[in-house]
Amino acid sequence: MGVLSRTPVLVRLWRAEFRGYTRAHAQMDVIAGLTVAAVALPLALAFGVASGSTAAAGLITAIVAGFLIGALSGAPYQISGPTGAMSAVLILVSQKHGLEGIWVAGVMAGLIILALGVFKLGRIINFIPAPVITGFTSGIALIIFIGQIDNALGIHTAEADTSALKIWGYLTNPLPSVSTHAIVATGIVAATMLLLPRVHRVQRVPAALLGIAIATALAWSLGWPVETIGAIPRSIILDDRLALALPDTAMMSDLIGPAIAIAALGSIESLLAGVVAGRMTGTKLAVNQELVAQGVGNIVIPFLGGVPATAAIARISVGVRAGGITRMVSFVHSFALLAGALVLGNVISHIPLAALAGVLMVTAWRMNEWHVIDFYVRRRLKSATGVMLVTMAATVALDLTQAILLGVGVSLLVFLGQVSRLSIVPTEVDWERVRRAGHTIQREVEGMQVVYVAGALYFGAVSQLTETLEALPPSRVLVLSMRGVPMVDVSCVHALEHFANVQREQGGLLLITGLQPQVRRVFERTGLVDALGHDAFYWSADEAIVTAKRRILAQQDAESANQPHKNDGVMSDLPLGVVPVE
Repeated sequence: MGVLSRTPVLVRLWRAEFRGYTRAHAQMDVIAGLTVAAVALPLALAFGVASGSTAAAGLITAIVAGFLIGALSGAPYQISGPTGAMSAVLILVSQKHGLEGIWVAGVMAGLIILALGVFKLGRIINFIPAPVITGFTSGIALIIFIGQIDNALGIHTAEADTSALKIWGYLTNPLPSVSTHAIVATGIVAATMLLLPRVHRVQRVPAALLGIAIATALAWSLGWPVETIGAIPRSIILDDRLALALPDTAMMSDLIGPAIAIAALGSIESLLAGVVAGRMTGTKLAVNQELVAQGVGNIVIPFLGGVPATAAIARISVGVRAGGITRMVSFVHSFALLAGALVLGNVISHIPLAALAGVLMVTAWRMNEWHVIDFYVRRRLKSATGVMLVTMAATVALDLTQAILLGVGVSLLVFLGQVSRLSIVPTEVDWERVRRAGHTIQREVEGMQVVYVAGALYFGAVSQLTETLEALPPSRVLVLSMRGVPMVDVSCVHALEHFANVQREQGGLLLITGLQPQVRRVFERTGLVDALGHDAFYWSADEAIVTAKRRILAQQDAESANQPHKNDGVMSDLPLGVVPVE
């Protein structure tokens, strides 16, 4: 076990993955890799353009990420490259800082992701609530769709800082002349992607690739006046790439926020993709190793001219369903894309931007987690729906970092509101129930109340308890049953000290029962147990009731016999645990 723990995680993953690897396994991986490449090619080109860079940058990103991140990844099924969600973040960076801004932000994000992996902080991603992720995803889908309206219509309009302002510009400013050819090219691709999967016999044909091929063939052969993606380089190192010189410090300062957003998005998307694929394959993702892989990849890619990458669930699921077994699928997909760029570069250069717009618009529609949205709405989960809508609107209207922070902030407020709702039930003592619990009760005592409390007693909820207890009539014994209280804070301690003093001044007693271990520890550390006395705490309300009754009866018997008896009020000074038994 000691030797195993010293072996690097990546080495253990590779050993387990390729143990017993055969020629049959290799054939399955090659077929799956080629299938993934057919799906990834149009997406890589489209997301490169959507990122504010070029189709070539998207292709280079897919090639390098597929090999480098695939080699270092935390699971055999992970396949990385440019994604729609990431392109929505990058387009805003590109509009403000150009290509250099994308590259610098990508390296900064890579360093952040790498640090998360090295320091084993992968679980921090789990603190982002599900409605925030759903709203963020839907907001990104809207950004992608809105960002492709110009290409789909064959027009050029003024850039805007946010997608909300872009839509406002469409609504308030006259549009340039729309290109019918661009609309047709977009429609061909979109229709092919939507309709082809419904035809049973050709479901395995990559619909996006076929749609682009049809639109490109028509535009090229008929000489349509549409804008194309341009030349594809015959190298994995682009002329336009990040230089090794230190970037401008002012730019780096401006890119801190976008870099954090890219890092958060890259981490979330990669880990969520790993969770989904892990359920499909039964192989668990090594979370921190995956973050290391994503970090290293995103540090290297900008120096080759690419854009930030992340694991892509669409490509991963295709690889798994095609029978892929190991990370050779990612390698084969990468080499197939490289071969395609070298052999078909001239053909690829004639693809209309409008055709890629069709790919992105359909992809944006499919990105939405419609089943989750339907679940929130159909189940009338108002809090989750509200958080989702706020995050979605903030994603479209604000900076993406602000959108995540706003979504998490709203989720915390909703959570605090929910946990601050206590269940407080004051009741008179049910002596018959105490008898059924096995206690012998011959004489009953009036003036005893039990208050059952359920919920977290922290600063946001203590006021509800305070108001309830203050409204109760004075009682000889007030038993506070806290079996349903999972946590308390110092505000609860102060409130209980106050009511213990109130009971004492009125000649009564406060007893506390049913403490959970973590709550008992808080009371001990804050000195509440010492202040009230150990004999004020019991495991069950029945035990507290019976013991208090015995004490009261012992006091009454002593008074009736005219025996000397010190009395501070209603209660005797005898410890509750040592009174005579009936």
